[in-house]
Amino acid sequence: MATLYVTTREKGSGKTAICAGLGKLLLNEGKKPGYLKPVVTGGNNTPEGTDSDVEFIKRLFSLDDSSVLLCPSINEGNISAGIKEALDRVSQGKDVVFIDGPTEQYRASSDISKESNAKILIVEPYSDDLSQAIVGFKGFGQSLLGVIFNKVTKSRMDEVQTTVSEQLKKVGISFLGALPEDRTLFALTVTELTGHINGEMLSGAEKPDEIIENVMLGAMTTDHGTDYFGRKQNKAAVIRSERPDMQLAALETSTRCLVLTGDTPPKPVVLIKAREKNIPVIATKDNTATVMQNIENALSEARINQEDKLARLEKLMEQNIDYQSIFKELGLTS
Repeated sequence: MATLYVTTREKGSGKTAICAGLGKLLLNEGKKPGYLKPVVTGGNNTPEGTDSDVEFIKRLFSLDDSSVLLCPSINEGNISAGIKEALDRVSQGKDVVFIDGPTEQYRASSDISKESNAKILIVEPYSDDLSQAIVGFKGFGQSLLGVIFNKVTKSRMDEVQTTVSEQLKKVGISFLGALPEDRTLFALTVTELTGHINGEMLSGAEKPDEIIENVMLGAMTTDHGTDYFGRKQNKAAVIRSERPDMQLAALETSTRCLVLTGDTPPKPVVLIKAREKNIPVIATKDNTATVMQNIENALSEARINQEDKLARLEKLMEQNIDYQSIFKELGLTS
């Protein structure tokens, strides 16, 4: 059995997404992937098996292991041995186990990988200055399988694939690809949005997993109607509750949900039209500025835990990641 320890310097870099994408590609080849996401804690009171990423990958990989085994609490006083012990419990019958390494233990990745006999894959979020990061990569030594860059802006993809790739090659580190920044992968679902804005779903609860690709704010002027809301597709339209005219205009365009802010009850005509269009309506008593800030905060923490996102991720990885080299280094292909 092979073990791949996936780590990163920054939270939100996409290492869980990389685990999911690689696992899905392996499933397509008839392999059986496993997963482990340890939670390192200073005490013994952290709940185990309570991570949404774990639940998603458990379903994706069709794992029989309990969530507690897949998301164990590891005491920080003995991290390497604790992760090795947890790995032994979930490795039976697997071709490979992906360890979703705790970001806080990035510097300890080499010691953890040696204890678990794992190769290290670094997921590095793109930044304008990667020189210092590349210097740091050398410290992982022979355990380092390579580096994947994530969330690369479209204008920088060529630079990463050429210049940055060459910089890695010069110091003996494998460049395994770069994933472009993609709005769909870090979008919210209607249900997730509702939770983040303290909202109540008034209608359309049968479409909770629709992915919101854009957010539009309803302006206070009277001349913004369907032409204005028609500029963006698959959106959440955030509109003050006392503006039924704008709400009706938004419902005539490609809208995933209507968000009504403030204390004014929605007009029956709006709810009727929304039900006819099968568009969810979410009400929140917070003001528009607070709602938009909450949405911005939620987008920064959005996760890949929906099948629609996974299909997009799989396609991007096939196009941009040298996953066959990863599988070969792990002994999963000839």
